[in-house]
Amino acid sequence: MKGLITSIITVLTLSGAQAYAETQDKSPKLVIGITIDQLRTDYLESFSPLYGEKGFKRLWRDGKVYRNIQYSFDNVDRSSAVASIYTGAPPALNGIIGNRWLDVSTLRPVSCVYDANYMGNYTDETSSPTQLLTSTIADELKIATRNRGLIYAISPFRDAAILAAGHSGNGAFWINQNTGKWCGTTYYTDFPWWLNQYNDKSSIDFRISNIVWTPYHSFDKYGYLPEWRDNGFKYKFEDERTNKFRRIVTSPYANEEVNALVNELFEKSELGKDDVTDMLSLNYYAGNYMNKTVQEAATEIQDAYVRLDLALANLFELVDKKVGLDNVLFFITSTGYVDSESTDLGIYRIPSGEFHLNRCSALLNMYLMAIYGEGKYVEAYYDQQIYLNHKLIEQKNLVLSDIQNKSADFLMQFSGVNTAYSAQQLLSGAWSPEIEKIRNAYHRKRSGDLYISILPGWTIVNENNSSLNKVVRDGYIPMPLIFFGSSLKGEHIDTPISVDRIAPTVTQFMRIRAPNGSKAPPITLKR
Repeated sequence: MKGLITSIITVLTLSGAQAYAETQDKSPKLVIGITIDQLRTDYLESFSPLYGEKGFKRLWRDGKVYRNIQYSFDNVDRSSAVASIYTGAPPALNGIIGNRWLDVSTLRPVSCVYDANYMGNYTDETSSPTQLLTSTIADELKIATRNRGLIYAISPFRDAAILAAGHSGNGAFWINQNTGKWCGTTYYTDFPWWLNQYNDKSSIDFRISNIVWTPYHSFDKYGYLPEWRDNGFKYKFEDERTNKFRRIVTSPYANEEVNALVNELFEKSELGKDDVTDMLSLNYYAGNYMNKTVQEAATEIQDAYVRLDLALANLFELVDKKVGLDNVLFFITSTGYVDSESTDLGIYRIPSGEFHLNRCSALLNMYLMAIYGEGKYVEAYYDQQIYLNHKLIEQKNLVLSDIQNKSADFLMQFSGVNTAYSAQQLLSGAWSPEIEKIRNAYHRKRSGDLYISILPGWTIVNENNSSLNKVVRDGYIPMPLIFFGSSLKGEHIDTPISVDRIAPTVTQFMRIRAPNGSKAPPITLKR
């Protein structure tokens, strides 16, 4: 009898161990990557009393939470962040140095996803991911599943959708900011019938006249940021003077539109319905409304987090219903934060000033003419970078690196300039922690000959009106990374983690190889 009991216990133990091992080795049915534009850990935690129990609080309780992630490169924006997250590589390798850069062949700014070879669906924008130079998580999943894994990306913004879908995705969808329709590109094979149907009957242009944004809670509950007003806000998008759809994508209602399309995707596609791993990439917005400063819109930013919390809770409920949270791996992180603060007008006597890149470029050209003779040595300038005239320099039999270094020394004499780097310094100069971040942001075929670093507190004035003026602020802003679902154990980690570890971590969890530009080691995720 004793031997029989021992045998039964042994069998049960081995069976349990085998089942546990199979659970550990099993790839998730679905991986959902969520990038949240402008998300900050300190705001997320400070506004916690305003949340429900099924969104951020659930993530903080059940997720593996890294409170401090860091980007390994300077001048992070949404495009460079999304590209880095999904490739595991910095702009120096993946090629996406920003949302736009100067095309040296035309001397005009070009979108990071511009491609004249592919037409748009419900848009006149011509787009593709061809300027992304390395593989992504999505690409490696397609290869590993022999094209059977389904891959979709949904965002209010074109760049985020396309860069997340990668080179091999089934479809990337974003909101046309002129019409309110969901649109895509003919680069991807799938612009499904149900999306045409959704656009014809249910897209936001049919509903925007009834959308009014007011605080979700009573106004007196929003006391976590200083507020100069005595009453709440009210925005009726249909009545706004500027483009109503451009306004909606910088409000929390953009997240609701993303969720509505996710629901359609689950209803009308085979996403997450078999044992072949699929991937869904989503992009939410947690930034300031229409680039208002926190001082101008303190209640709006708090309410945006409240509504983002609701959007996440609704997404988790939908995914649990359609696929089951134990079958899904979520990774959720921030695309960085750009402070929209206004310039100090002398009230607080903080050192400040204005830096004009056009004036700086004109004076540099005069300086080079005085040394090397008549000519247009400065060909163009864009986004803290100056592009020299390589053709003229070659015609004059001058050494490009010498001119770059002389120019950098000259630029450092300007008021407001912290330091200036030449391309020669960035590509082959001595290493330092500061120069490493700039070097990782620099791509030799897309960046300028000179990069100018401006002092904190100074305003970079954009004379060509292609973007807003920028007040430089170098203070550290904490941003989170959260892994959730797939039977992961909850844990909080304060140790800073580099964002380039996300891609190898996710691919390791899926038991596939990392993207081809990913050099960082993965994080071990324990179930």
